[in-house]
Amino acid sequence: MKRGELLYRGSVKLVYAVTGDPARVVFEFTDRISVFDKWIPNVVPAKGEVLCRVASFWFRRLAEAGFRTHFVEQLGPTTMLVDRIEVEHDYARITPGRRGVLVPLELIVRHFAAGSFFDRMEKGTLAGVPPGTFAYGERLPAPFCETSTKVEATDRLIGRAEALRISALSGAELDAIWKTCLDVDVLIEAQVALGGLVHADGKKEFGRAADGELMLVDVLGTPDEDRWWDADALAAGEVRQHSKEMVRDHYRKIGYKDALYAARAAGEPEPEIPPMPAALVAQTSALYVSLFERITGESFR
Repeated sequence: MKRGELLYRGSVKLVYAVTGDPARVVFEFTDRISVFDKWIPNVVPAKGEVLCRVASFWFRRLAEAGFRTHFVEQLGPTTMLVDRIEVEHDYARITPGRRGVLVPLELIVRHFAAGSFFDRMEKGTLAGVPPGTFAYGERLPAPFCETSTKVEATDRLIGRAEALRISALSGAELDAIWKTCLDVDVLIEAQVALGGLVHADGKKEFGRAADGELMLVDVLGTPDEDRWWDADALAAGEVRQHSKEMVRDHYRKIGYKDALYAARAAGEPEPEIPPMPAALVAQTSALYVSLFERITGESFR
């Protein structure tokens, strides 16, 4: 297999064509890192390898459990081969049943009061959930599912009607996608409990395969996509983060997130994100390696 031209450069992932095989592409995971849709001017050693190996681990587990994904095989420490899915930015061109295209949605499942769910609840902007309903770190009585856009410049939360409109999914197809998300999380929760972790929340993406069937795409269950906590600490009443949330927390504490979101709300130029301190880079790298081992039960080296 020969890697072809670079098709896409994301904040943390590169996508290459495969020479002689237009039905597949290569994902290459880098050590770059982003938060709040902003690319931080740092690299985190070992991060790309952790993402590739963790994602490959989950794809193999999902295949064993009967879930369809676009994963073909892991090629190297930071590369994997997957079925090609086109990313269409014009919603008008995403027609019902269009094959080989990304569903332009992120499906987010929250199992605990944390992150933006908790922030919005406390600000009184989460419909139907008054401030003080849940304490931070409290398990929700049922998974809280919400949808955001995927192919716009900045992700935004949307309701079911808009999700159906922009994705051209039928109601039954969207319901089936949500069922898959919840079923996958059952598998994830059982696996990571063996490593003393709690799966607090995470996001998933789907695409329509060449034969028209829906399947899981991109990556899932990684330190970037999902939020992980230490199980023993949580049982003792402490939320101990084990995910990229620690990096987000840094930018919250220095006031960057508030400044960024204020600029977005006002339609003003977004402030440049400052680099991570060296100590935080080292801490983040160690965390990613530790998470690989706790999620997979395998040694990183």
